[in-house]
Amino acid sequence: MVIAFEWYGCLLLLTGMAGSISQRTDPLMPPAPEYAHSIRLDGDIILGGLFPVHARGERGAPCGELKKEKGIHRLEAMLFAIDLINKDPDLLPNVTLGARILDTCSRDTYALEQSLTFVQALIERDSTDVRCASGEQPIFAKPDKIVGVIGAAASSVSIMVANILRLFKIPQISYASTAPELSDNTRYDFFSRVVPPDSYQAQAMLDIVTAMGWNYVSTLASEGNYGESGVEAFVQISRETGGVCIAQSLKIPREPRPGEFDKIILRLLETPNARAVVMFANEDDIRRVLDAAKRNNQTGHFLWVGSDSWGSKISPVVQQESVAEGAITILPKRASIEAFDRYFKSRSLSNNRRNVWFAEFWEENFGCKLGMHGKRPGSPKKCTGLEKVGRDSTYEQEGKVQFVMDAVYAMAYALHRMHRDLCSGYPGLCPRMSNIDGKELLGYIRNVSFNGSAKTLVVFNENGDAPGRYDIYQYQITNRSTEYRIIGHWTDQLHLNMKAMQWASGDSSVPASVCSLPCQTGERKKVVKGVLCCWHCERCEGYHYQASEFTCQLCPYEQRPDQNRTGCQPIPIIKLEWHSPWAVAPIFIAILGILATTFVVVTFVRHNDTPIVRASGREMSYVLLTGIFLCYVTTFPMIAAPGLAVCSFRRIFLGLGMCFSYAALLTKTNRIHRIFEQGKRSVAAPRFISPASQLVITFSLISVQLMGVFVWFVADPPHTIVDYGEQRTQDPENARGVLKCDISDLSLICSLGYSILLMVTCTVYAIKTRGVPETFNEAKPIGFTMYTTCIIWLAFIPIFFGTAQSAERMYIQTATLTVSLSLSASVSLGMLYMPKVYIIILHPEQNVPKCKRSFKAIVTAATMTNKLSQLASERPNGEVKTELCESVDNSSEYRRLLYHALLMLMWHVGQRCDADEVRIQGYKTHKEVIMMGGGNLIKNKIKNYL
Repeated sequence: MVIAFEWYGCLLLLTGMAGSISQRTDPLMPPAPEYAHSIRLDGDIILGGLFPVHARGERGAPCGELKKEKGIHRLEAMLFAIDLINKDPDLLPNVTLGARILDTCSRDTYALEQSLTFVQALIERDSTDVRCASGEQPIFAKPDKIVGVIGAAASSVSIMVANILRLFKIPQISYASTAPELSDNTRYDFFSRVVPPDSYQAQAMLDIVTAMGWNYVSTLASEGNYGESGVEAFVQISRETGGVCIAQSLKIPREPRPGEFDKIILRLLETPNARAVVMFANEDDIRRVLDAAKRNNQTGHFLWVGSDSWGSKISPVVQQESVAEGAITILPKRASIEAFDRYFKSRSLSNNRRNVWFAEFWEENFGCKLGMHGKRPGSPKKCTGLEKVGRDSTYEQEGKVQFVMDAVYAMAYALHRMHRDLCSGYPGLCPRMSNIDGKELLGYIRNVSFNGSAKTLVVFNENGDAPGRYDIYQYQITNRSTEYRIIGHWTDQLHLNMKAMQWASGDSSVPASVCSLPCQTGERKKVVKGVLCCWHCERCEGYHYQASEFTCQLCPYEQRPDQNRTGCQPIPIIKLEWHSPWAVAPIFIAILGILATTFVVVTFVRHNDTPIVRASGREMSYVLLTGIFLCYVTTFPMIAAPGLAVCSFRRIFLGLGMCFSYAALLTKTNRIHRIFEQGKRSVAAPRFISPASQLVITFSLISVQLMGVFVWFVADPPHTIVDYGEQRTQDPENARGVLKCDISDLSLICSLGYSILLMVTCTVYAIKTRGVPETFNEAKPIGFTMYTTCIIWLAFIPIFFGTAQSAERMYIQTATLTVSLSLSASVSLGMLYMPKVYIIILHPEQNVPKCKRSFKAIVTAATMTNKLSQLASERPNGEVKTELCESVDNSSEYRRLLYHALLMLMWHVGQRCDADEVRIQGYKTHKEVIMMGGGNLIKNKIKNYL
């Protein structure tokens, strides 16, 4: 590349030598200002250096005040490293390193102008049109050829300079530039750095924020590559990893207007919950931000997280200690170089003339003035030259000194290996290195590996970046002093000592910087749209549990949420217990009923052949008592814990007891009804009225129930289920699973339905036979029994099915069913058998062996009487008795009818009387039998006819 410049006048000779240092006879006199722009050290190989010796100028001035630490300390570190290398016989033997060091004045545009000095030797100049004032051809000083550059400090400066240096293939190693943008090897291929990029720093700062539990933070960046790219990297990583939201991202202008920092503080206060502020800002901006926070009475509110530009520097926090208290800062892992401390403390005006800015540093450091040309014209104190650094002024090694020395050594080791490969055995520079190829040198730089000045490994990756190693500091105020205390470190992952941290409140607990407080256990986060770290807490209601941070899920049907609603647990299973009040009453009634039934059965068995027992129909009575007994016994399997056996017994006994009872009663009432109806139509006895026939009819009716139960067993074998819907209350704490047999309401209706049908039919017959003569003592008790039973079961239906939705359903329905069965049995037992037992036990004199009135005999005799009365009405008055008697004696039709009636009467009476009392021996015996067994009406009429 050929770049043509017009050089005006012979002053170009001076321009080419602008960095030269003329000898001064007065050691206390500062150098002339026009030469104080660079430092030049002669050597076989010249390295360039870029340092922010001065701050950015104001009101159009390129440079401002001197930077003692970031400028002079770092510059001297490069000079010190070159001295050590030149003295080292094993490193670049017989080769001397030189330097050309420039001041960037902390401004990228100014640094770009200065960096043109580094490329002058590579520019071919056209001087044909240039003449001196005397007309002579000008003599150009040969510019130094720069093989590599150390610097710059600010990322914005490094980016600007790197764009120029890459055009001329000059390698560059920075000691402080950390912008992630510089890792782009396609744009900044000749750039390397011994400090880790801000992408590592941003990751480390994000890990700190996460470790503190802060998920809602603001960011603050100085305008420029360092600040903007640092914040951009932080935001990008936080988005990728999640968990941290950015409340606000503010930028500090390069040229802030008055009141700008107060506006920034007010903007940050718009999101008061975002107390943590992540700062990628330069030292000056940090100081002014803290000052603005102090002016706005926000001491202790903000939680500062500073990048390496804050690090462990004192200048940003001077006179603002209370506002900065608790600030967490990060700094690449470094160590203080004791050899440099000794070197720098030994510097004086007399032995450090090579540093053109040292005199200015001297004035600034000691607060004095050097002669009439000094930089501090208002200072009353004059410098003596005998002042000593560290004795007459405070001194603390600047944090990047180590990295400046490592950058110089990295360049030296690369040159050394290049010299070893190209000039093996050749003393000094061989011809092959007289014109060093920058691209070739870059390859050696990227492959260096050595222990740096702090005994840490110095290496570069493919992008020229150093590995990430950081120390974590916290600015703490103690009773005695203020200090930056190391609280952890970061090397690929964070190691933080939480116990070593101290906050402005004096409390060891970490302050909060969250948009929303954490939700309680059992609550889910309902995220505010667009802000993942802001949410409303909603409790998982009902049978839902907290499945994740953001969702509630429904527990399985057989489970309910645990106490914390973080999981599900089985719903407790209950059953009707024996000690429950709902079970005690039915059991008590059932036991009394069983005892009473047993007493009746025993009484009937002991008096089995007595007239009352025989007159009650012994066979049917025992069947009926068996049904009553089963009704009482059913209470126990209904209350017992459900199991296969219990469920089987429930199915069998549920309707069987009622079926036994009402089948027997139905047979009895049907027999009575048929006898009466038959008597109205004919004198012939009805069919199937014998005891054996009655038993066959009864058991035929019972077999229908048993057949239905058998079919039920086959179609749906008995088993237990847990019904979680019966007591599934709105409050899961009260939810219970009910262990019960698999008997549905429909199955229950079918099982009891047949018995209820028998009961209704029996009631109908009881109504039909309600008009029997008073002397018949069976029909009316049966009628009263059926009426009462119907009332009981009519009351049962609304109670049982009306409580289907009740939480106490199991208890109410079981108690209602068992009590209804027991009451039905008790009604039958009390009305049908207790009067008989009363007579048998308390009035045995009435239970004597005499004939009782036969219901069929009465019916038959009543029929005959009606016929006889019709015949008598046809005779004339006064002749009735004689003619009737004659008619009875002489008429064969009357003899046949009367004889048949007597036989019927004798047959029925014979069932109720002892056999030896019934002897058919002529009409007289018939008459006696009729007199014993017939009613008064029949007796009187038969007396008249016989």
